[in-house]
Amino acid sequence: MATAKPVVEVCLTPALFYQYDVSQSIVVVIDILRATSSICVAFQYGAHSIVPVTTTEESLAYREKGFLVGAERQGSMVEGFDFGNSPFSYMDDKIRGRDIALTTTNGTRAMHLARSAAMVVAGSFLNLQTLADWLIKQNQNVLCLCAGWKDTFNLEDAIFAGALAEKLLPHFELTPHRDSALAAMRLYNIARNDMYEFLAQSSHRTRLERLKVDEDVIYCLTPDQTQVVPVLRNGVLYNHRDL
Repeated sequence: MATAKPVVEVCLTPALFYQYDVSQSIVVVIDILRATSSICVAFQYGAHSIVPVTTTEESLAYREKGFLVGAERQGSMVEGFDFGNSPFSYMDDKIRGRDIALTTTNGTRAMHLARSAAMVVAGSFLNLQTLADWLIKQNQNVLCLCAGWKDTFNLEDAIFAGALAEKLLPHFELTPHRDSALAAMRLYNIARNDMYEFLAQSSHRTRLERLKVDEDVIYCLTPDQTQVVPVLRNGVLYNHRDL
């Protein structure tokens, strides 16, 4: 008798997360522009750990414990912090071996929301292949949780969920409630040849263009720039190779 395959599902916005039982699932939190992308870069450049927190006050309090601190709101770095949400700000030797506390508008909030899952990891185009290979080895159910923007749907997180779901099949299977996964995969297949152009009129790319961080957008849509899987353990993210 054939062994049942694990399933891959897609939750297109945190507002729908309550509908999923994740007690036996790995939740992949997705915030392409830019939290989970920046987290992957930080580990690629040698960060020891990252604590995702929900408020700027929490993040700033970690400075007294010797942490570097990061905060982003409405797409911009919060004054008085070491980092905002740009992946380029984490490409610095000063983070090697350091602990970082980070709060962002959507990504770190989604990680907090997913804490009831069997495991929580961070996904981005920057670690797409490494993450897919790692998830296949885990052989557990996977839920792709799109962080979106303040509980609303956005395109960039959905197309990544579609890209990841495609890579996990045929090692995984879809559930009977598969429409969100199918939609994400179909969006990805429309977008895959020029994701930057596909997002030209999207809400978050437009929002970030006003902040003149177009290079961030281009980089965050470039697959396989890092070889890390950020894994949440007791409220702290670590590189999977350090666990």
